[in-house]
Amino acid sequence: MTSQTSSPHSFDVLVVGSGAAGLNLALELAAFARVAVITKSALKESNTYYAQGGIAAVLDERDSVESHIQDTLVAGAGLCDEDAVRFVVEHGREAIDTLAHYGVEFTRRTSASGQDEYHLTREGGHSHRRVVHAADATGRAMETTLEQRVRESANIQVFEHHNAVDLWGARGKTGAFERVTGLYALNTKTGRVSAFSAPFVVLATGGVSKVYLYTSNPDICTGDGIAMAWRAGCRVANMEFTQFHPTCLYHPRAKTFLITEAVRGEGGLLKGPDGKRFMDRFDERGELAPRDVVARAIDYEMKRLGADCMYLDIRHKGQAFIEEHFPMILEKTRAYGFDMTKEPLPVVPAAHYTCGGVMVDTHGRTDVQGLYAVGEVTYTGLHGANRMASNSLLECLVYSSAAARDIRARMADGVDAPPPPPPWDESRVTDSDEEVVISHNWEELRRFMWDYVGIVRTDKRLARAQRRIDLLQAEIFEYYGHFRITGDLLELRNLAVCADLIVRSALARKESRGLHYTLDYPDLDSSHPPAPTILAPDCTKR
Repeated sequence: MTSQTSSPHSFDVLVVGSGAAGLNLALELAAFARVAVITKSALKESNTYYAQGGIAAVLDERDSVESHIQDTLVAGAGLCDEDAVRFVVEHGREAIDTLAHYGVEFTRRTSASGQDEYHLTREGGHSHRRVVHAADATGRAMETTLEQRVRESANIQVFEHHNAVDLWGARGKTGAFERVTGLYALNTKTGRVSAFSAPFVVLATGGVSKVYLYTSNPDICTGDGIAMAWRAGCRVANMEFTQFHPTCLYHPRAKTFLITEAVRGEGGLLKGPDGKRFMDRFDERGELAPRDVVARAIDYEMKRLGADCMYLDIRHKGQAFIEEHFPMILEKTRAYGFDMTKEPLPVVPAAHYTCGGVMVDTHGRTDVQGLYAVGEVTYTGLHGANRMASNSLLECLVYSSAAARDIRARMADGVDAPPPPPPWDESRVTDSDEEVVISHNWEELRRFMWDYVGIVRTDKRLARAQRRIDLLQAEIFEYYGHFRITGDLLELRNLAVCADLIVRSALARKESRGLHYTLDYPDLDSSHPPAPTILAPDCTKR
């Protein structure tokens, strides 16, 4: 049987993923390098595109960098790296200026003194209004603008519908890569695997919230970059901290539609089925408490009352206010049969953001030479045990710019073009006649992760999940070795790796902190300074 491998592609930089982090990095390198952007769907299909709220940055004279830093440290529940927090916050204005230069049109207002300025909103955990936004569709404004700039660049080549399979490079005695020099990618339109080579590879693939049954994320968020970096020999950290967004629309056809934090920031109230508020019983900050607090409160009330959902009510702000501030949400929820100007919206928590990931330094470098990572795929130390609202897009921009600067500096020193990866060998595999195995395992994995590794955990639940993950990984390994790969198989393989990392990290933390809440250890462990949960792969077993 002949190989279905196309000829290799050679570039200076390979960027895997097309959200804000990946596209910003590609644009900053385009004047200095030949860049390939490899994305497994359409170019704009990313978490960035669906982000509603905005970007946190200190732009108001009544605000300060120190205030933003302290708010982030508090939300991170003692696990933030303060140097990383300062690094990101101090570059906030620069990040906004970069987007404005690209042409992103943020919402503006006229101040009391008659000055034209950015309209700033406030979200949970923030002590000031500091969230720059484009109405209630900031991500869409960013992603479409970045996409346009990328398509205009002669030095950036886009490979859509290419699902990255694995990284390539020379392995050392430990089994880990000494240096990454390329990757393989499956063209899901043709079924052919392509080899890509470059002296620099950047992972910008997003998080792994699709490992849960209910998520606000699009289907692409399957932990591909985390799993590939782990197999290459990179450490990961804080994988036990998955942020569940408190307010996703509860509707059978709207499992992934998020109601932005800004609704609560602008006065929206959370209520039970009886129409009464409940957040003041859980936190003095009420609806503006950090997301982990709000998500647990909603989860608790739903279980206490046996209710399917709670309700988010902003009717009291009036129709004109809602139409001005939340036009996209109003339109979308009306399509599902709700009118937020006249009734509260039914909401439930859903997996939303991966606070851990591949460990990187302030240049975006991983443990492996030539391999960088930026955005939600990473652990930078910014988020700690809980991400504060609207810090993630800021992190994407700041770290992608830092990585671009580092790559430019290394290119200036001179880098030899690496040899291409060898052809992808399909000579000993066949087409599968049992693809139902993939769909069944996909469903099983996401359901038991939701049931056993969700908002509230126990060691017993985690152990149950671990046993099932071990069985699934054995099945997936055998299947992967005998049949031609498909996009669904690659995603299932990566989801299983990330599920294992999440459970192992959760079992290692014997306390409740931030987004990790366990009934077996409901209190903070104050016996020693808090530290991230770091896992290192044993590549000799591969």
